Amino acid sequence: MLVSIVIPSYNQGRFIRETIDSVLAQDYRPIEVLVLDGASKDDTVEVLRSYGSHIQWWSEPDKGVSDAVNKGLARAIGSIVAIQSSDDTFLPGAIRAAVDAFASDPSLGLIYGDVEYIDAASNLIGRTNLPPFDLGAYLAKSLFIPQPSAFFTKAAADRAGGWNEEVSYAADADFYLRLATIAPVRKLDTLLGQYRYHEEQRDRIGGRIARDWEKAVRAWIEREKPSRTLRRKAELGIRLTHAHYLGDAQWPRRTLELYRAALIAPSVVARDDFPRRELLPGRTPIWKFLSRVKRAMGFKPRS
Repeated sequence: MLVSIVIPSYNQGRFIRETIDSVLAQDYRPIEVLVLDGASKDDTVEVLRSYGSHIQWWSEPDKGVSDAVNKGLARAIGSIVAIQSSDDTFLPGAIRAAVDAFASDPSLGLIYGDVEYIDAASNLIGRTNLPPFDLGAYLAKSLFIPQPSAFFTKAAADRAGGWNEEVSYAADADFYLRLATIAPVRKLDTLLGQYRYHEEQRDRIGGRIARDWEKAVRAWIEREKPSRTLRRKAELGIRLTHAHYLGDAQWPRRTLELYRAALIAPSVVARDDFPRRELLPGRTPIWKFLSRVKRAMGFKPRS
């Protein structure tokens, strides 16, 4: 069973070798590695050339990551596909675990596992412990699907369609939502990949992520006509996403979004990841003011 790994890339020369090596070091064959580079201006192309015939790659201007991914999906011929960012990696045994999962249940369209978090120097800084997949929980943002650990069937992807360039900053999450609508999803209780945090990351543009997620979800609701319960969970997820990505300077709207989330589903306040202290209006500027006063008085800030 051929597995295709699609790697969109742009100016990630310092990380992409580690990404490709993590694919080629897997204990499963056959695989194909497809790198879609957007005409990088760093040393990415030199790195790609060094792999010879072990990978396929193209370097040309594109319209962004969604365009690169869609070019890769169009070229992929494997029955199982993964999209790996050019700064993330697979952990040993990831591809075999994915293949075994699909073999055990041919109805599956998407599988994923947990991921480790690493920094720019590849130091381990954390990990996920995600619950089993549930569509309502995914819409409500009480779980997520990490791209570095996700695999899907080519058949399901062909039915769902590629990445939507109109929601570029939430294209992966939107794609997984569409996959979950047409085929079963399973979360594997094992670590499959590594997600890298570094200063150049695209997902730091939080406002655009929240905007595109809301656009994707509203399009999904219009298209799929889900139950009232799922619509409420989708609305809850939209509100929480906006609150999560609003900065301290936007604290009035962040507090408002959290109240809106609590009105939709009061139980959300009890979630471990819900910032209950932010429900106090003005907490952020008050806290910052008190912190400045304490520093002026010689007190050390909390670490």
